[in-house]
Amino acid sequence: MTAFFEDIAVGETLDLGTYTFTGDEIVRFARKFDPQPFHLSEEAAAETHFGHLCASGWHTASVFMKLFVATHQALHRKALEEGRTPAKLGPSPGFEDLKWIKPVFAGDTLRYSRVVTGKTESRSRPEWGLIHSDMLAHNQDGNLVFSFKGTVFVERRRN
Repeated sequence: MTAFFEDIAVGETLDLGTYTFTGDEIVRFARKFDPQPFHLSEEAAAETHFGHLCASGWHTASVFMKLFVATHQALHRKALEEGRTPAKLGPSPGFEDLKWIKPVFAGDTLRYSRVVTGKTESRSRPEWGLIHSDMLAHNQDGNLVFSFKGTVFVERRRN
């Protein structure tokens, strides 16, 4: 989002890229952060309701953040290279409605995206606006597997 608040349109979609979850990465993440049986081994996962090794939801969320930041850094660099002044991203006041809709199994590739759902001018910080978005991940079959509603401050154009 190198665009200023005024330039961002509701409905705008930003592709954040793809990520393939490998078995080794799923287990490595789970050992450190979410050591539930269905994240730790194919054998243990077979005995659970998932039936196969699957990624922690927190792993899928972490990958979202990695791709979100990388995409915005690349857009920032591109704007500077083109001689444009990129808008600043501010903090996020939070998110809501986090959902892990379907399991993400070893070998699945997710495509992450952000869809702008609304805009709010900040009354307390007139130099900023709030962008509201649906953050989404679809698997290789096109099924929605992860989502949340996010909000972030974006710099407004100075007059």
